[in-house]
Amino acid sequence: MTPEQIEALAPAFTDYLDQFLFCCGYTQTFDLLGVYCRGLLSDLKRKTCEPLALYAGVAVRTLQEFLKDHVWSYAQARDVLQQHVAATLAEQPDDDVGTLGLIDETSIVKKGTCTPGVQRQHCGEVGKQENCIVTVHLGVARGRYKTLVDADLFLPESWDQDRSRCRACGIPDDLVHRPKWRIALEAIDRARGHGIVLDWLTFDEDYGKAPEFLKGLDSRRLRYAGEVPRSFHCSLARLGPGRAAHRADNLVRQSPAFSRQSWRRFRLQHQTTGDTIWEVKAAQVWVSGGGPRTYWLIGARNPATGEEKYFVSNAPARASLLRLLRVAFGRWNVEHCFRLSKGAVGFRDFQGRNYVALMRHLTLCLITLTFAAGQGERLRGEKSGGDGGAGLPGVEPAVRGLAGSAAGDQSVAVYVGQHGVSPAA
Repeated sequence: MTPEQIEALAPAFTDYLDQFLFCCGYTQTFDLLGVYCRGLLSDLKRKTCEPLALYAGVAVRTLQEFLKDHVWSYAQARDVLQQHVAATLAEQPDDDVGTLGLIDETSIVKKGTCTPGVQRQHCGEVGKQENCIVTVHLGVARGRYKTLVDADLFLPESWDQDRSRCRACGIPDDLVHRPKWRIALEAIDRARGHGIVLDWLTFDEDYGKAPEFLKGLDSRRLRYAGEVPRSFHCSLARLGPGRAAHRADNLVRQSPAFSRQSWRRFRLQHQTTGDTIWEVKAAQVWVSGGGPRTYWLIGARNPATGEEKYFVSNAPARASLLRLLRVAFGRWNVEHCFRLSKGAVGFRDFQGRNYVALMRHLTLCLITLTFAAGQGERLRGEKSGGDGGAGLPGVEPAVRGLAGSAAGDQSVAVYVGQHGVSPAA
């Protein structure tokens, strides 16, 4: 990066935030929105209200009230963000995948019992049962551009059954327990309603195991290639519908449609961890509980690690297998966004007992992450060959590092120990 590029980032952030003005009831509230987002963009180690307020030189109580009590709509801010992303995606160069939608969830460990939605449940952050909250997300990726455009809280059944507890945390009465796959479909509908065109969708086996989710995607005429569990039931297409279904892993290992194939080897690109090799077999199948059509069943194994994965796709039978694999394995993009959100944007740092405050914090994190994603892609286009993301140390380090990381540049680190964007910038 050149010094001119670095210097331009602060006013660019101000211009970017201007589109959220009318989401706020008062000018003073919009000013605090800018204060909060600039704090999220800084390299503060903790991005709760107190350090953000002290960093910006405002009263801690004022920023706490902004997050919980001030008049502004996080739902409207999310809608504006999605409209911005829709326009940005249209400007990104096309490839043979197009715009990839990414459904996934993430969890944040919480020690107490008062954070909205917290309970002991599976926590992907630590890989076991833990006291945590879970949020469901929609991300998008096109080329090297990637960001998160939606975040919604998973409300466990135990919370739904205790409406007094919900009201104490500001959870509205009309917010009830919904399975995660339904939350995901709602996020897809919102994004498409705001102009985000998804060419493909991918997801992990927690969503692929839900027949209602796959039916929902089919009814929306949305193409997908997503992971399913090895116990996913289907039958070979050549046998016709209604035949006895078998586990996906047994079909791939034992059925003639697969056993007669040789393993095909594919090298799949990964911007942050390097290329990986997967050996693949694929055939057309009928899906148990699926529509009156056939689907792709893809079995993949990693010869280096022995890992096995299974994917289902509603793409036409003539679809390119390489393209299906690029979609199916494209889920790393959302994992990258989660790492960046938690490590640099303060996604996990919410501390409070109020649902509205939580949703506002999550939405402001999405807004900040999306700015970094856009700047990372813009600055990538301005680099000379072989630049590798290098810049001048000590000048706007937090913004520079975050923008580079958002674009997937491993050579651009997220700096700590120095403050990046001035609150007054």
